[in-house]
Amino acid sequence: MEPGIKIFSNASEMAEELVEDFCRYTTELARLKKSITIAICGGTTPLYFYRRLASFNSISLKKIDWERMHFFWVDERCVPAVHQDSNFGSANRLFLRAIDIPEENIHRIQGENVPSDEALRYSNDLRLNVSIRNKFPSFDWIFLGLGEDGHVASIFPDQLKLLFSDKFCETSVHPRTKQNRITLTGKVLINARRITFIVSGESKKQIVKEIIKKEPVAKLYPASYIKSVGGRLEWYLDKQAASLI
Repeated sequence: MEPGIKIFSNASEMAEELVEDFCRYTTELARLKKSITIAICGGTTPLYFYRRLASFNSISLKKIDWERMHFFWVDERCVPAVHQDSNFGSANRLFLRAIDIPEENIHRIQGENVPSDEALRYSNDLRLNVSIRNKFPSFDWIFLGLGEDGHVASIFPDQLKLLFSDKFCETSVHPRTKQNRITLTGKVLINARRITFIVSGESKKQIVKEIIKKEPVAKLYPASYIKSVGGRLEWYLDKQAASLI
């Protein structure tokens, strides 16, 4: 099945629509499930979404049953939660602190821990709190960013093997900064029931084109391997990121 593509004038408009979609979709899920599992990403573009999601101006937003939501992360930098590089820290400052959600529903990757130990601990957290399908955790919704080098989560072009790992979580290393990371593996990412890429900016337009149009060079990019297994894949793009497709 071909991915759905939605194009917006700018990142703010994209975030506005995504929040409305978030309200609708999670409300539908709440009618069917006691627990809704969502994995969110780091990066710059999702910050627009988090800021908008934290706003309580929308009547529909107030109807969200946050007690049913369980938030996870697709990856994390190996830094403390208070560090400016922490993906959890960004989401917490912009969004999580503004909503009424039980603390136990926030499942952060503890970046301050020994990376290999934390990858194992987080894998166990997933096993206990996320439904298993095809032998892997199956999130109700995963949000993904796209790196300028084509990486997804913390799976980088020189670490494609993590796409095919049989583990739930793995450690990785940023190829340029050498910063340690912890990431969900490819088999977990593709197993979500809904997968949404959030991408903005002119710097992403070439790589978006190559992935969407399935050009041969895209095989070098981890993000191009994200295909939905029995679920739904979509791209939310601003017009700059989508300008070549």
